[in-house]
Amino acid sequence: MEEHPKKKKKGCRNPETKFQFELNSCSKAKDLRGAISLYDDAVSNNTRLNQHHFNALLYLCSNSVADPSLKPTALDYGFRAFRHMSALAVLPNEATVTAVARLAAAKGDADYAFELVKSMGKNYNNALPRLRTYDPALFCFCEMLDADKAYEVEEHMNGVGVSLEEAELAALLKVSARCGRVDKVYEYLHRLRSSVRCVSESTAVVIEEWFRGSKASEVGEAEFDAGRVKEGVLRNGGGWHGQGWVGKGDWVVSRTSVVADGHCCCCGQQLVCVDIDDVETEKFAGSVAALAFEREVKANFSEFQAWLEKHASYEAIVDGANIGLYQQNFADGGFNISQLDDVVKELYNRSGKKWPLVVLHNKRLRGLMENPSSRRLVEEWMKNGVLYTTPNGSNDDWYWLFAAVKLRCLLVTNDEMRDHIFELIGSNFFNQWKERHQVHYTFVKGNLKLQMPPSYSLVIQESEKGYWHVPLVSGTSCESTRCWLCITRPSGHDAVATVSNGVSSLDSQVDENSATSIAGKRKERSPPS
Repeated sequence: MEEHPKKKKKGCRNPETKFQFELNSCSKAKDLRGAISLYDDAVSNNTRLNQHHFNALLYLCSNSVADPSLKPTALDYGFRAFRHMSALAVLPNEATVTAVARLAAAKGDADYAFELVKSMGKNYNNALPRLRTYDPALFCFCEMLDADKAYEVEEHMNGVGVSLEEAELAALLKVSARCGRVDKVYEYLHRLRSSVRCVSESTAVVIEEWFRGSKASEVGEAEFDAGRVKEGVLRNGGGWHGQGWVGKGDWVVSRTSVVADGHCCCCGQQLVCVDIDDVETEKFAGSVAALAFEREVKANFSEFQAWLEKHASYEAIVDGANIGLYQQNFADGGFNISQLDDVVKELYNRSGKKWPLVVLHNKRLRGLMENPSSRRLVEEWMKNGVLYTTPNGSNDDWYWLFAAVKLRCLLVTNDEMRDHIFELIGSNFFNQWKERHQVHYTFVKGNLKLQMPPSYSLVIQESEKGYWHVPLVSGTSCESTRCWLCITRPSGHDAVATVSNGVSSLDSQVDENSATSIAGKRKERSPPS
């Protein structure tokens, strides 16, 4: 009778494979003592050990240091195994270094943990460190309040292209605050703002601790250049100025909520919908143009760019095809020009009698001109400068997107721009740009409803007066229950009324930083709603 293949395989298992199997079982069960016993037996029996064996044991040791009863044994055998690995000339990899760095940090030796990471490139076959590889040294230096060494670790991370996440930024913020490094505190608050939309509870506690401390009350100046601060807000896309600490005196830190129109329920300040900054906007426009030149006839797109330079006063761009074909029968080639006209007129009325720009493909225009009723409407649009038609063979997506970015204005389309081509532009700031500029629409029983950009962004915000609002991660989808940190100077509460039932009774005194326009950063007035 033929032997069962699984039994045959198990019976032929060599010592190295058997050791690996049993070691993995110990790792899954978090059985450090069992793994150590296996390791001692393997050494006694001269079992040939490989990188995977050592990594499994080191991983288990590094994960056991959190248990006070196991910590001494974990440290002893962890370093012993690493020395053994070196003696056998078994080459470590990134997982090896990460585990040993964790052991070093648990021992309080942040310097050794950092040296391990720095030596990876030259000693370990060009193994590349990851975020987790740096964490032991970084967190250990932060806990030891050695701010300079922590900054050195961060600098090394930047040098190899490893990006910090919330936990690392919060640790650097905390050590900066406790060491009184006020400029660094300001820097890391902005780093959190740019990379973390809503902070965790633990990060919120770090922020609260700083603003309630004595050092925070000493930062800033009572006299500051308000014009320069305002300039910074406009240049940066709203919601932050980046000019350093402004104002003087103690801070008032409260936990509160924000009503639907963006007013803080604690201080009454209007939060803003944050845009990408000027530098990012120009890069974005350049990226769109570069991609368009790769896919369009260059002369056609260059002609459009030149035309746009001469017609740069539009406050809204309209994706004509997207609206005309909305809920239409594609099999019949249906195009509802009335829907498009409704959008044009609505935008015209909302913007103080300023016409939007409708981008429409030439082949679509030809079809509309064949119908007498639609032809009259098209001719009226042409007369008022509403229409730009893209040439045959072109993709009008590139035209309306470039116009909206370049002119920093609203874009009316339900196209979510998830195409892989759009992904080439970069998802992070692209999504932030869409939040601020894209207008969605619906037609319910023929009635148009525009969904304007939100009145405020879920992101850390710094006002022109130097006040801060910090959103926390919420466990629900209900924004009215989201917790925010409201951080102001005492004077910030003197001139504002309590926000009640979602309406501020003192809108006229709301900080000017709230002013945004239908044209993004081009004007300072609230967006139509």
